[in-house]
Amino acid sequence: MAAAFVGTVALGTGVGVWASSGGSGGKPGGGAPQSSLSGRVAGSGTAATSAASHTPGRSYPLSRAPGTIPAVRAFTPARGPGWKPQKSERVVVSDAELAGEGRLIAGELGLTYAGEKDDVRAGDVRLALGGGGGNQESYTVTVRDGRVGISGPGAAGVFYGTRTLKQEVHGGGTAPEGVVRDEPAKPVRGFMLDIARKPFTESWIEDRIRELGDLKFNELGLHFSDDQAFRIESSTHPEIVSADHLTKAQVKRIVDLANSRHITVVPEIDSPGHLGAVLAAHPDLQLRNASGVVTKGAIDISKPASAKLLDDLLNEYAGLFTGSQWHLGGDEYQALTVKNPQASYPQLAAAARQKYGSGGTVADLATGWLNDRAGTVRAHGKTMRAWNDGFYTGTSVQAAGDLQVAYWTGKELGARQPVEYLSAGRKVINYNDEFLYYVLGQPQTFVYPTGQRIYEQWNPRVLRGTTAVPARYDGQILGGTFAVWCDFPNAQTEAQVAAGIRMPLRATVQKLWDPGTPSLSWADFQRLSARLG
Repeated sequence: MAAAFVGTVALGTGVGVWASSGGSGGKPGGGAPQSSLSGRVAGSGTAATSAASHTPGRSYPLSRAPGTIPAVRAFTPARGPGWKPQKSERVVVSDAELAGEGRLIAGELGLTYAGEKDDVRAGDVRLALGGGGGNQESYTVTVRDGRVGISGPGAAGVFYGTRTLKQEVHGGGTAPEGVVRDEPAKPVRGFMLDIARKPFTESWIEDRIRELGDLKFNELGLHFSDDQAFRIESSTHPEIVSADHLTKAQVKRIVDLANSRHITVVPEIDSPGHLGAVLAAHPDLQLRNASGVVTKGAIDISKPASAKLLDDLLNEYAGLFTGSQWHLGGDEYQALTVKNPQASYPQLAAAARQKYGSGGTVADLATGWLNDRAGTVRAHGKTMRAWNDGFYTGTSVQAAGDLQVAYWTGKELGARQPVEYLSAGRKVINYNDEFLYYVLGQPQTFVYPTGQRIYEQWNPRVLRGTTAVPARYDGQILGGTFAVWCDFPNAQTEAQVAAGIRMPLRATVQKLWDPGTPSLSWADFQRLSARLG
């Protein structure tokens, strides 16, 4: 397991909190001895017979690190029987803020949720906030004296601690005696779903949220607008909504469930390309070339009505999606894939010159469009990202500095290496289509990604193709997202998609939680996954 099997340990009193911010001192897996809760160093030569003193007359072997996905990053073993749930036992919390986490784990393990309690009983599972600053997703799980303590500086970390406990029990029946100290390497651990091309049911999406939560993912992207359909109810523009769509009530339930699992739902209304479904109801806003031929999926960004339409939608959905993240799209605007955009689209060239002076170009106009939409979303307190091919070179207008790069491809016209974005200081999220794109029907050169390939060959620094960027840029890579695209929506059923992405999701989150070489072989990782369910 990805943990340090160190010597015997004397456990003190109280529940410890590990809140390393990723520095060298307390970093898991950093090679330092694991500290006991009393502050003594494991393996320092102290006898550990007292660790099992609550069961006189019995001796226990030193515990082994739990088998979880993702693997815990540090474990201090101890001697003792561990903990297994009994129906008479309870989950208690030290903070009312943790009531949701407490009720959830109590229901999952068949325990009683007792709320805020100060008394201590045999068999208790206690959830607590504490530990000050540090990584809000870090947590500690302490198993000793027949009880479990789960703590962390933030509710998200405590939730992840309950996921570890759930996996320990489901995988082996017993949570091992000792202390887990854990935190993710990357703050963005995402799954993106294309519901525009293929409608997925509310129940299927909710099942994925439960799966993602148990695996410690923290983002769910919903790509709900494209050329094929617009899939969420709209009050500002009901004319654009496809017949098969999610109601706002359904989306609210999805968002609420995601929030309860500390998952941010990241919406995407892609523009100025991929707007075919919206433009079907607004043909006057379709982009036409100099010959009057409609350009597929592209909106005419020279027209003020185009900006108003998009801003109406962005403002409308900002309240429905309560999370802090937003995806603006920006990719594959067909006006910029021709040899001479200025000649092919004279109205765009004219608008660019009017707005940016005689040297203004269509790429300047598209960059300005992206910045304006970013301004609309920014006003709602969101952090924004856009696809890497929505950032253009050689423009006098620069993309807003706070736009994060969702890097997915290096195949576009004028493609740039990831280092160009990183060296400019941009933060990047890894959507590498070589490893992380599950495209229904496997069009063009796409093949269904395998968990094994991700597990053995990918890490967050592998942004394009199979080559990692230099380690000095690691801090700018926020994490990664595994994406399901539905180019041929009938190629697989919902059930087939769920089965097909099962192991790739697990491999992806393992490498986002800990980018290093996993301790388990792929075969052992598969067996662990089957045991955990």
